[in-house]
Amino acid sequence: MLLEICANSYESAINAEKAGAHRIELCSELAVGGITPSYGLLKKVIAAVKIPVQVLIRPRSGDFTYSRDEFEIMKENIVLCKELGCAGIVSGILLQDQTIDQTRTKELIELAKPMNFTFHRGFDWTPDPIEAILQLAVLGVDRVLTSGQETSAEKGILLLQELQEVVENELIVMPGGGINANNAKLFQESDFQEIHCSATSIHQSINNPKISMNSANLFNDTRIAISNKEKIRQIIERINPIHE
Repeated sequence: MLLEICANSYESAINAEKAGAHRIELCSELAVGGITPSYGLLKKVIAAVKIPVQVLIRPRSGDFTYSRDEFEIMKENIVLCKELGCAGIVSGILLQDQTIDQTRTKELIELAKPMNFTFHRGFDWTPDPIEAILQLAVLGVDRVLTSGQETSAEKGILLLQELQEVVENELIVMPGGGINANNAKLFQESDFQEIHCSATSIHQSINNPKISMNSANLFNDTRIAISNKEKIRQIIERINPIHE
């Protein structure tokens, strides 16, 4: 069974290869479920490791329904990954009702070729996972990363097994979410070809800072922070008033 490590930094990527992982999904900011890594991180990791590197294409945290501009940004990043020699793309788009955006996901799949394409855990929001995975099989997705729509893949094992039976050999169902040394064997015994985890350990990097740079208000899947035009205008008017 193949082990893919979700690496959130250069050090994580190096550790994954040294420890024997078979493949890397490279991203940034695990705290929000991962977003697209920077160009510098991409380039350095690709140059340093020999195992395949797949890249998360997600322009922001929050939901998986994107504006036209965000969609164009995603496509630009896919082209960049192709130029850098990445092995695959991890991405996907949902509609407002959380069903698969088949049109735009198909466009990403085609653009990514010849790189392989994994539909990410946005799949776990879909209201009908059986219908969704059949749609993704038709679109030509190579694999689906999913916890079985539960908080962990172990809890979602029954749906994961059902999904695997439904698609048979059309695509790979890759369990991910809370997988570790204690439960990894469960997925091998269920005949899954691949598993996904971050295998992270938490290190205290500094003592308590004077103030926190995190915003608890933004750690919410239902919210997106956007600079507000009216608030900006009000500030400009205060600092640079127009005199008649």
